[in-house]
Amino acid sequence: MKGRSLAELLAGFLVLVVAGGFLAYAMLHGGRTPQTGGTELAAEFDRVDGLASGADVRIAGVRVGSITGLRINPETFRAEVTFRVGSEIRLPTDSSAEITSEGLLGGKYLSIVPGGSERLLADGGRITETQGSVSLESLLGRFIFSVTQMNSGGQNGGTNAQ
Repeated sequence: MKGRSLAELLAGFLVLVVAGGFLAYAMLHGGRTPQTGGTELAAEFDRVDGLASGADVRIAGVRVGSITGLRINPETFRAEVTFRVGSEIRLPTDSSAEITSEGLLGGKYLSIVPGGSERLLADGGRITETQGSVSLESLLGRFIFSVTQMNSGGQNGGTNAQ
């Protein structure tokens, strides 16, 4: 009985070591490594729901950088996002930024659409054309509300009496 208990204890320990190794590998190679070097830029958004430090910055779906910080601007009460892009990426001053979702249940990332200006953003520059994240819950709420309004409008002859 003692031999079996020791074997079970060693097997359990081995499972924990292997699980710890997988966890360490996932954390080190999970693609959420912050961008070092390159150009640091900033943008302000109304909403940044789901965006996290270390998230991707993409152009045309290709990762070109990462989010380095999120904070509230105390004067405008908007979310200020700082990010870095690789030094080989030179963005025009009229570029725009949008917080986008990877899919229905996926994470959020910052999508950059380069503009057409010949002037380029310098290190520490700011993108002014932005679109914040869209809340899935808010969209579903609006849809349900519009459907119920449409159904209630059909019951009283199509007019909304107020």
